[in-house]
Order: sequence, then C-alpha cells, then structure tokens
Amino acid sequence: MANDSFKGKFAAVLPAGGLGKRMGGNIPKQLMKLGGKPVYQYCLETFLKMDEIAEVVMAVPIDWKMHFEEELFGTDFAPATTDNAATNLASLVKSKLKIVVGGAERWQSVQNGVNALESSAEYVLVHDVARPFVSEEIIREVCETLVNKGSCLVAKPAVDTIKIAADGKVESTIDRSKVWLAQTPQAARIDLLKSLYARIEAEPLDFTPTDEASILEFFGESVYIVKGESRNDKLTTPEDFEIFSKRA
Repeated sequence: MANDSFKGKFAAVLPAGGLGKRMGGNIPKQLMKLGGKPVYQYCLETFLKMDEIAEVVMAVPIDWKMHFEEELFGTDFAPATTDNAATNLASLVKSKLKIVVGGAERWQSVQNGVNALESSAEYVLVHDVARPFVSEEIIREVCETLVNKGSCLVAKPAVDTIKIAADGKVESTIDRSKVWLAQTPQAARIDLLKSLYARIEAEPLDFTPTDEASILEFFGESVYIVKGESRNDKLTTPEDFEIFSKRA
C-alpha cells in the first residue's frame, strides 16, 4: 500500500545504455519486443504510475536516443498495461520522463541520469531496464528501507553452493548463507550519490563499479538489503528471453 507521506519524495534513474552483446541481434536488448512491447517499457510504466516517483530519467545509448524519443514521445506510444491507468501513461511520459545519453560504463550512465534530475525528490532508485518485471511492492519496500534505514539494494539469497575457482580448479567453497545475488532497484539519497561522484571525478577509482552498492561500499557507506525475487531477474541471454516471454 502506498505511503501518502512518500508522494514525490523519490526519483528513478533507469540505465538503458547497454548494447546487449550477449543477447545477439541488431538492436539493444532493451528495445527487443517482449510480449509485443519493448523490454524497457515494462519497468518504465511501473515507475511512472507510482505516486512516490516524482520523475524518471532514462539513460540510453547515444546512437539510439532519437529512437527512444520517437518511440516514447511520438503519437504512437502504446502502453503495455491494460488497466484503468493506461490512458494516463502517455501524459505521464510527457510530464515525468526525461531521456539522457548514457556513459561509457553503467555507473557513468547512472551518474548522467542522477545529474539530470530536476524535481525536489530527496532520494533516487536506480533500476536496470533489463529487469522488466520489478513489482510495485518491491519498489515500495526499497523506499521504506531507504527512508528508515539508509542506502539499500534488492538482492536474492543464494540457493546454490558457491565455489571459488581458478584455472578450472576449485580453490574454496563460500558459506552461501552470507551470499546474496544483487538485483535492482538500488537506492540512496541524491545528494549522497552526487557527492560520491564528485569524489570519483577528483580521484578516479582503480576499479570499474558494476552497481551503485559497490560505490557506496567503497566509500564506507552502509547498504541494507531488501529481499528480492526471481521474477525480478535480469534478461541477459536468448534463453532468458524465452523464459521472460512467458511472463509478459
């Protein structure tokens, strides 16, 4: 259930800058059709419909920016949802959505998105568009955790036995009770992320962050876990696409 006090307190940044090389094909995976709609459109609509979210910024590949703009801001935009909110989605796109060019790395795409935020929102949720079926319930739990505890991410507990290996040989086995598989959204205060990005620009990192949590961790910030679910898994390979098509 929505928390009325949270209305407009959050923004969303949706990195959609990857080219999906593991998926194959001639277009980025986020533009591939899933159940008749582009992959990215599912989570975009979920965030746009939520009163908690004041604005959404999507970071896209520079060569595909015009395509996204024409697809979303053109007259033929067709929401993937069939509920009563469908007629409002086109107007929500125009009032809440901004499209920016992504960066060379995922974290730089997120940085571009965060820097483009203009609303009075205090917090930002970062969500990969390749996770099309994120639920409103998980998003709201992230919002609650962010406000009441601090920076957080969605993650699933590992169920398989985890091995560390090198050169095809097992070196050790990890205690899986301590292993969580990171998902998104990942969330923090907007001012905190901006301050960390400024520190990175002043003194570049010696590693490439693969998510927001790794940046927060590096600078000593606590990051809390919101339990995820398999429905929120990432679409990465052609085999994933077959599975996800059954969920659309």
